[in-house]
Amino acid sequence: MCGRYYIADDETSAEIRWICNEITERSLNTSPCVPMVTGEIFPTNTAPVLIAQQQSTVPVLMTWGYPNWRGSGVLINARAETADEKPMFRPSISHRRCIVPSNGFFEWDHTQGHAKTKFLLQGKDSPLLYMAGLYSEFTDKLGDKYTAYVILTVNANASVRPIHDRMPLILEPGQYDRWLHDEKYARTILLTPCLADLAAIMM
Repeated sequence: MCGRYYIADDETSAEIRWICNEITERSLNTSPCVPMVTGEIFPTNTAPVLIAQQQSTVPVLMTWGYPNWRGSGVLINARAETADEKPMFRPSISHRRCIVPSNGFFEWDHTQGHAKTKFLLQGKDSPLLYMAGLYSEFTDKLGDKYTAYVILTVNANASVRPIHDRMPLILEPGQYDRWLHDEKYARTILLTPCLADLAAIMM
């Protein structure tokens, strides 16, 4: 799974800086202003994602976590292998796929069922990870509409398996645009093993 992830300060990451600048420019005439979080991202935080808009890819702010249909908390992940079987996620696969940029994600190894050591997992070849996600629109208790996203997860590959049995579905550079703009291709990615080679840093 992916319960927390990390976004570097925009002063230290050129790609994150571009995303922040684009979001700021697009939101100049909107109200209210929703603060974007950097650093360690927790469920229900507002963070940047990339979405398809006509033929372009644009960054927007969304809330991490679909409301839980059981009535408590939020759903932050969806299993890529079975998401199309779930009524909550099925429409998003067809029309509302997104990319969640990060500089890494956190996992904990477990001893006798208890979380123990915290690790930051980052790409060995790139400072930025692009995680596949889904999004949808919801209405809160006050009747206000908001947009939220979940991160898709897959079976862990060899670089993550010693720590956890699941990991985010990390897109390769050639997959970004096709994940967002090509539904047929996106469905094949859902069933494709994640090849990202990650390094674990003990926190």
